[in-house]
Amino acid sequence: MKNKHFTLLTLAALAIILFGCNNEPQKETKQETSEPELYASHKPYTRWWWFSSEIDNKDVKDQLVWLRDHGFGGVEIAWIYPMGLDSTTAHPEFLSPEWASHVNFAKRTADSLGLGCDFTYGTLWPFSDANLPVNDQTRTYFENDDCLAGKSVESANRGYTWDFPREARILNHLDKNAFYRYADKMNKGLAEAYKGSKSGVFVDSWEVETQYAWTPGFGETFMQEHGYDITPYMENRTLLDEENADVFYDYMHTLSGYVLNEFYQPFADNATKVGAFSRAQCGGAPTDLLTAFTLVDVPETEAILYEPCFSKIAASAATLADKPAVTAETFTCAYGWTSLRYKNGRGQSPHQGREQIADLKLICDALFANGTNQIIWHGFPYNKVGDTTNHFYTTCQVSTSEDNNLTGQDLTDFNNYMTRVSDYMRRGKNYSNLAVYMPLEDAWMGGTYPDSVRKVKAFFWGEYEMRFINTPEEFKGMQPIWVNEHFLKSAKFENGVLHCGDADFKALYCDVEYMEMSALKEIIRLAEAGLPVIVKRTPKEPGMVKHAEYENLIEQLVRLPNPPAPFGRGNCDSPTTSDLKPLIEGENLPDFWIREDNDTYYIFVANPMTQTIEYPLDYCYAFTDQGATRQITVNHHGKTESYTLNFNPMKSIMLKVDTNGIEQIDLGFEPKRMREQ
Repeated sequence: MKNKHFTLLTLAALAIILFGCNNEPQKETKQETSEPELYASHKPYTRWWWFSSEIDNKDVKDQLVWLRDHGFGGVEIAWIYPMGLDSTTAHPEFLSPEWASHVNFAKRTADSLGLGCDFTYGTLWPFSDANLPVNDQTRTYFENDDCLAGKSVESANRGYTWDFPREARILNHLDKNAFYRYADKMNKGLAEAYKGSKSGVFVDSWEVETQYAWTPGFGETFMQEHGYDITPYMENRTLLDEENADVFYDYMHTLSGYVLNEFYQPFADNATKVGAFSRAQCGGAPTDLLTAFTLVDVPETEAILYEPCFSKIAASAATLADKPAVTAETFTCAYGWTSLRYKNGRGQSPHQGREQIADLKLICDALFANGTNQIIWHGFPYNKVGDTTNHFYTTCQVSTSEDNNLTGQDLTDFNNYMTRVSDYMRRGKNYSNLAVYMPLEDAWMGGTYPDSVRKVKAFFWGEYEMRFINTPEEFKGMQPIWVNEHFLKSAKFENGVLHCGDADFKALYCDVEYMEMSALKEIIRLAEAGLPVIVKRTPKEPGMVKHAEYENLIEQLVRLPNPPAPFGRGNCDSPTTSDLKPLIEGENLPDFWIREDNDTYYIFVANPMTQTIEYPLDYCYAFTDQGATRQITVNHHGKTESYTLNFNPMKSIMLKVDTNGIEQIDLGFEPKRMREQ
């Protein structure tokens, strides 16, 4: 029962917080270092599908030149199955000297053209290898014995790789030694390709079985961490039952540690060791997502298979860990998808070849307004010179063929638009005045998504993925940023500022049902130091083992005095009051993202239509836009200005706000209606 003396800062009290005094000096942009900026051109990259086949260097150069001439900044080479799943297609052995010679040529050519060149760290995904030792194979609890005995396990295999029709074993992502053995082979194959400009090595979203995931030693580790045996819940298949939510939470807690320490950290360390950088989609991983995204050099999100708001997790990680680039796999399955097996292994996404750039612009604008600042197309197929028949089945098809929509000047203009926005969204650093405690414990206690959610996106199942969480709408104008216990442990509150990672905040907002005792202790520590903490609900302790101390901590939080003015309920007449107002105020605010560059704010305000997109996108949906108007107030540089946002159909808005006032920047792009299907 909620303690009747428990003081909750209401919205009214928070308003006082937001309108309080501020004596903080102007933050300075971090000094440039000698380390080259990743994705420095800000031009879109594209995933470049190399189908298992004989590769001709003339074709490689031809395609790279075409991409450069159409506004691309680089490629990510992805090695996949033979087109049409034709097992008779001749191809060099994966990682062989012949294979490597073509990859090395692509890298040298990209360098000569001023293009970046990244590599998917394997063939297809997740990481797999036809020659992977059986003991290095992923497994679930029920498949554990079969895996160790060398038997074929369906969920631990991948069929559609460069080595098709050979089955490849999926790597055990919970064993760093297995990863390093796998990485050793990849590094030898890519050794020459790592030379020249710095390349990214990439891991896609977590497409490994997560229900009852297991690895040798997991049971012992679980026992050490939680003090009881997990195996009865595994053997009886009751781990996912609603009544065992506390057990599942503990399972996720242990599993998360494995994912962070046995996979993402080794993946990042390996990239550094070979002179590359790490880029990762942590989406779908059964782990502490915010922390996972901070371990790699470039956190990557995805849309619209993931909701645009999911991008805020990657953007928050980048803010806390000082990562300049936040990339996004963009336009995958925009209108839905068709099975690879369709049409004898030549499945095609709906409307492939007739994609409407206006529709795609809605997706990229939604990403920009949720913290993404670098687009990666999905994607561009390798083809012979003069041939355009190869295609990847879930891609919006970038093509050299004039018969396709995503080609020619229309494609170039769209790429130039995304480059301009990315450039503004890389200036300075992300602005925020409010830290928001991420509801990780709620997600791990949540179990499975309801059928009503899963029926459209049947390829996910658990709330641990946090696909739909969003920062509080009522404080949108402060551009809230997610934080977690990992960063709160080292956070300090000094001179009215919460220093948390590489970010600074004025207050911490908590609206969660569950909270770890260790996190609660950190919040109390910071609150006692003077940090304004806005608590919407009294949290409960997750997990099987409850601590009597937890209730004492809640009481301790209750007894904390109201924060002094300007953060409490007192009055403040300081002339700097406006410094703590939300930067943007207004009714029915569109989505936006703010970059702070010394005394200047760059604000990308997405067309309100972006808030209505969902998977799968209706074909030609963008053309239903009739335009919109929003009245906003911008509180900046000690003054308040009203401004009218006039959204023309299919257009978003870029604002520059400095001491001189508010200026709207012309982004210079309006998509046209293209050939339909």
